Parts: sequence; C-alpha cells; structure tokens
Amino acid sequence: MKSDIIQLFVSLLLIACILVILFFFLFKGGNVTNKEFWHILLGIFALVLLVLNLRPHWSIEKKHRKFFEELIAEIDTPLLQKLFDNPAISDMDSSYQTFSKLIAGSFQGSVTSNNSVEIITDGHRKYELLLQDLENAKESINLEYYHFGADEGSRAIRDMLIKKAKEGVKVKFINENIANFPIGHRYYRSMKKSGVEVIRFTGVRHLVGDFLSKLNYRNHRKIVVIDGRIGYTGGMNINDHYFRQWRDTHLRIEGDAVASLQLIFLNSWIISGGKREEPYPFYFPEPETKDGGKLIQIISDEPGLNFHPIETSYQWALMHAKEYFYLQTPYFVPSKPVLSALKAAARSGVDVRVMIPSKADTFFMGPANKSFFLECLSSGVRIFLREGEFMHAKTFVTDDYLASIGTANMDNRSFTLNYEDNAYLYDRELALESKAIFENDLQQCREISIEEVKAWKWYQRFPQWLIRQAAPLL
Repeated sequence: MKSDIIQLFVSLLLIACILVILFFFLFKGGNVTNKEFWHILLGIFALVLLVLNLRPHWSIEKKHRKFFEELIAEIDTPLLQKLFDNPAISDMDSSYQTFSKLIAGSFQGSVTSNNSVEIITDGHRKYELLLQDLENAKESINLEYYHFGADEGSRAIRDMLIKKAKEGVKVKFINENIANFPIGHRYYRSMKKSGVEVIRFTGVRHLVGDFLSKLNYRNHRKIVVIDGRIGYTGGMNINDHYFRQWRDTHLRIEGDAVASLQLIFLNSWIISGGKREEPYPFYFPEPETKDGGKLIQIISDEPGLNFHPIETSYQWALMHAKEYFYLQTPYFVPSKPVLSALKAAARSGVDVRVMIPSKADTFFMGPANKSFFLECLSSGVRIFLREGEFMHAKTFVTDDYLASIGTANMDNRSFTLNYEDNAYLYDRELALESKAIFENDLQQCREISIEEVKAWKWYQRFPQWLIRQAAPLL
C-alpha cells in the first residue's frame, strides 16, 4: 500500500511537470519551432505512456467491493462456503494444503471435490464439445475470451450464441476489444441485435482515466459457463488457429468448480460495466453429484493486486517439488522470483523440464525465450523445443499429484498485467494424464544443449539481449 501511494505521488508529480512543459511551449507566445514541436510531441507521448502504466485506479476497486458486497448479501451460507471456505481442503494430500491456502487468499476460488474433468488437447474436440454444450443450453451462457475470431469456426460459435439468445437463453459476452481490434463492430452488432449482451472489457464507459488506465492491461481469460453447470477454461481461444492448427490444452468441467468460473466471470462483467437483471443465486444452481469427484481449485489474477497468486503458485510448486516439474508454455520470460525457483529446483536434483515451441508466433518472442536458455541450462534445467504446429499450452505438472492448466503464460504480463485464471488439479490420475501428455509431446521435441547455446554468434545473442531488457513488459 505504501509503495502504491509513493507510485501515485511520483506519477502525479511527473504529470504536473509534463503539463507545465507543454503549457510553456504552447502558450509562451510566438511561433513554435520545429524542434519545439517535437518536444511537445515527446511530452504528450511520455504522458500517455505514464497513464498507460498506472495501476487500475480506485474506480475498479470500488466496483470489486460492490460486487462482493451484493453477492454475499444475496447468496446462502452453503454457497458462500463453497465459493470461499475451501470445503474440500481436508480431502487433499496434506502436503499441498498449505499451497491451496496460499493461493486462495481472500475472495479466491475454493478447493472443490464434486467435479468431473476432461483434459482437451485437440482443438477440434473443444470446438465440437463447446458447440454441443451451447446447443443444449437452457437458461444462461456466459463467455469471457481474450480472442474471439471472425473465421469459419468462430462464426459457427457466434451464430450458435445468436440462435440461443433468440430462443430466450440469457447470453453474456465479455469482449477483450483491444486484442480483437481488427474485427469490425458490425461483427458484434449482429450479436447485440439478437439479444446477446456484449460488453467491451476496455472501453470508455465511465471515466476517460478508467479507459486509459486499462489500455496496458488485457483480459487474457478464456471462460465459458453454461447454465451454471458446465465450464470451460484453459489456453484455447475462439479461433481456427486453436480449432484446427495449434497444439493447446483446455479443460471441460462439470461440478462445484464451475461456480468458481462463474464467480470470476460475474466479477469481470460488473467491473466492465455490465448489468444484471437476475439475482445472483440464478447463476449458481446446485450441481449434480459426481462419482469419484476430482479436487479442483480455480484461481483468478489481475493487475493491481498486492499479491499475485498465479506467479506464487509457480514459485511454491518449484520450491516444493521432490521428483519432477514439467512445464509447457509458448512464452518463456519468467519473472526473477520464478526464474530463481526454476534454477534452485534443478540444482537441488529435481527433474525440471521446460517445453516451448521451436518457432514463436511473433518476431520478438523467439529471442526473448532464448535469452533465458543459458542460465537455465547452466543450472540443470532441461529445455525442449517442440517442432511442428505452434504449441500454445500453459501447463505444469509435478510429482504425480499437482497439475495446472490455465490461461497464464510464464511472463511478467501474465503474472502482473493481465486478467488471468488457472485451474489447479489435485489428483493422481489427472496428474499422470498431464504427465503423459507432456511425454507424448516430447516425441516432437528437440532437446537443446548448453554447448549449442554457447556456440551462438554475437549477432544471434544481440537481439536476445536487447529484447531481454524489455522482459518486464512482455
């Protein structure tokens, strides 16, 4: 809190200085020279950058408080306990109970036991399942997606949402409009006309400051909740890249954990300016009992928090791993704490393996990923480059018990700047399945050696070093 106050004071002071400089150049009298014009532009650019990097201001925190106050006032005690009191924590391995409490914090997802889970590694499988579940929706459909495309598969999902809205199903959709900037408004207008409620996550709805302060942040979540009983989350967006081309990992969940996904969605809906006509209990029906229910904990993260649970989950899992820690991520730009935990785990004898795509999907992520290779390999971390289709999965599995499947990449943007969610699975069977998925992907991998990295030429290392300097912003 003290650091936030200092940051706010310094930011306001810098803004005041920039405004004074601009005022001087604009109103000092006489013609503005070419040099002075560029000074003005530079000052405006610096002001915009400063505002973009401010934490979400108090208006968002106020909306959070209002949401939780209204939710708690409307729901009954059993649901309150399911959402916030970790009712199933006693069912899990005692050595992971501390981990569960750590990442839960205040008003975070509880450990739930009444769940059935399908781990999806094929995009076409997700497409078929999701389309079928949407078709069968009776009361409500809630979607929150980082990217919702305009290609063939995406249009089929969109048309299904339109169809269900016309049938009377209440459909809500949070659109991360910055990530979908190339898609015209007409594409979403047809959804609105049919009765789909579409909210732009980043839009000028209340205050210009609110809009500017969110421009540097992205809603990177991928959430679907159908009738409050079926939930989806993981790495796959709504896009043919995911449905037909890329290798990714996603979850389909039925059971108590769906309430956690619903909670995350509704919170996002309210802070984005969305309205609701139904009481909160409408969104949280009692799920059916699932035989052999799986333990799941779904955690959300967002900018402005004093404590970031997703980043902390990587640190804890690495520092407490005894046998192995297997990680898949498309963007390997770990924060300093996570990087230290990776190296420490490997040095202590844990089998630490990192799998990333051989070819990045952007020109700067390839050098960014490679800039961490030498120090990781020097500490004993094994790095595997997956050939073939781009791998977009964001997962880890450790010691045949804990697995994580979510939306967060291993980079500072996911850890501190984005709105994210990860599902943590506390189950031997699911962990072994996740481990088998990793080992199957190894068949398409090439392990990179420290000798190969040391042999890179200076002109290969220079862009890595250059982009590494911007790692906190990636």
